[in-house]
Amino acid sequence: MKRREFLQTAGLASVAGVAAGTLAAPAVAQERIELNMVTTWPRNFPGLGTGAQRFADRVTTMTEGRITVNLLAAGELVGAMESLNATSSGTSDMYHGADYYWKAEHPGWAFFTAVPMGLTYTEFNAWIRFMGGQELWDELGAEFGVKGLMCGNTGVQMGGWFSKEINSVDDLRGLRMRMPGLGGDVLTRLGASPITLSGGEIFQALQSGAIDATEWVGPWNDLAMGFYQVTSYYYYPGYHEPGSMLTAGVNKSRWDSLSAADQELISAAATAENEIMMSEFNAKNGDALATLINEHGVQLRSFSDDTFDAFSEASEEVINEAGSHSDLAGRIVASFKNARSNVGAWTNLSDQAYVQQRNRTLGLS
Repeated sequence: MKRREFLQTAGLASVAGVAAGTLAAPAVAQERIELNMVTTWPRNFPGLGTGAQRFADRVTTMTEGRITVNLLAAGELVGAMESLNATSSGTSDMYHGADYYWKAEHPGWAFFTAVPMGLTYTEFNAWIRFMGGQELWDELGAEFGVKGLMCGNTGVQMGGWFSKEINSVDDLRGLRMRMPGLGGDVLTRLGASPITLSGGEIFQALQSGAIDATEWVGPWNDLAMGFYQVTSYYYYPGYHEPGSMLTAGVNKSRWDSLSAADQELISAAATAENEIMMSEFNAKNGDALATLINEHGVQLRSFSDDTFDAFSEASEEVINEAGSHSDLAGRIVASFKNARSNVGAWTNLSDQAYVQQRNRTLGLS
């Protein structure tokens, strides 16, 4: 073989050897991450508990098991109302729950689940994603060592279950009603006594007479809770929770330790659940309401205009008072009000106007 041919052949063999060696070398093993997530819901509870599990499973599936999210339902590691503290302290890596449960820690938390006379699902999404809501939420969360992600919504809730008819504001006086968040503060101003209970405690309290009334979510969840067995007056609409957003809260140090890619992945999984849960509630509430009325004799009632006006007036007082708590609370309230005004005006001209005309012309009710 000539010298030049030998060198060319040897060079090609060398390159091929490098390429083969590169391909044959094992890939660098990616770090496996395990996250424990506590919830404020009973395990597998329709919509809320199953939605939390669906989010956990989605993260695991999207990463082919590289990131595993282990769900620990209320009471399995900590109580429902201890979820924030458990995540903040690092006892848990995450929680799935309703942030208004933490309003005693800071009233700003209530605005990131629902406040009376507040935002609907679509309005909420606009505020959080494009009108400064996420930035304010991050600022609040940083004070408690958590990062919040939108991870579910139950939509406009019902006004609640009552042991007697509510024909006027006077009928609220002295009433013991389960209602968390700022909605409970509204009840206080109207002479009622709000009580905060986790979902798993409500039925027994209602059955025993410890409370006279309760709100929960809507027909699908309320049917599963069996409230129709102990009371039959079911009121709408719920002034207190017009679009209840749920949170996947991650321990801030744990969140910061994740790569940008993993943060984006978990955020995408939460965004998917935010949409899927709302779709599920909308799909199932109608049939559940029909079952409550037709099979269980539930009496559907609407609050009178005068009663709702009282709810509205007291709501603004409560919201303004929450804003006086601190500089951050004041900025949260101002931002919330801006979204309610600007996006609400568009909602009135778009969704609301269309649905009213559609239902009128088609005879829908």
